[in-house]
Amino acid sequence: MTGTFRPGDGPARRGARDGTRDTLWTPGEQILWRYRDHGPGLTGPVHICRPVTVVQDTDELLAVWMAPGTECVKPVLADGTPVHQEPLATRYTAPRTTVRSRWFGSGVLKLARPGEPWSVWLFWDRGWQFKNWYVNLEEPRVRWAGGVDSEDHFLDIAVYPDRSWKWLDEDEFAQAQRTGLMDPRQARRVREAGRAAVEVIDAWGAPFSGGWPDWRPDPSWDVPPLPEDWDRTPAHMTS
Repeated sequence: MTGTFRPGDGPARRGARDGTRDTLWTPGEQILWRYRDHGPGLTGPVHICRPVTVVQDTDELLAVWMAPGTECVKPVLADGTPVHQEPLATRYTAPRTTVRSRWFGSGVLKLARPGEPWSVWLFWDRGWQFKNWYVNLEEPRVRWAGGVDSEDHFLDIAVYPDRSWKWLDEDEFAQAQRTGLMDPRQARRVREAGRAAVEVIDAWGAPFSGGWPDWRPDPSWDVPPLPEDWDRTPAHMTS
């Protein structure tokens, strides 16, 4: 299905906390993939929003495509400076706001299993030359009628076609703890999640073994628009 997206379109999720649900999105449906700022129980404001197209949605896997040129929302410093240009010592304490921007470069395929504290992203260079997988450690996604919400956990893993891997953003993970965005208990859980992800990588389990680098988007898909109320809080959310 293509066409104009309206927040709340698509089937509502009425599933249980274990990630099961009675309705699934269909391939081609347009939803929002969002990240909230840090707060208890995913109560922080939405500061990252990316319209995506559903590739697959089953009880085992949600796969979505973010097309090149997609209009997104991202955080910036209050004066408009990109966050990554702020010195690490004040990166998470300097005042911020959000801006609309276009996703540049190649598109991104995002894969997520229900209840798993990470998602796996696939990146390509020009000409569909596969570049790498990217394991984004995050809060297990909460689903609502118009998409999924999560919270980024700073620490990430890059995985390469030769099956080698490396930790990413360990300095940001440490700084988030120093500034109080993550307490020691949560930091331990994130590290444990990262080690669990590494075990999957070392065993070359799903989704790394699933042939996803050869996947291509349907050329008939429209680029999903960014709705005006991209930051609204849905009344009901489920795992």
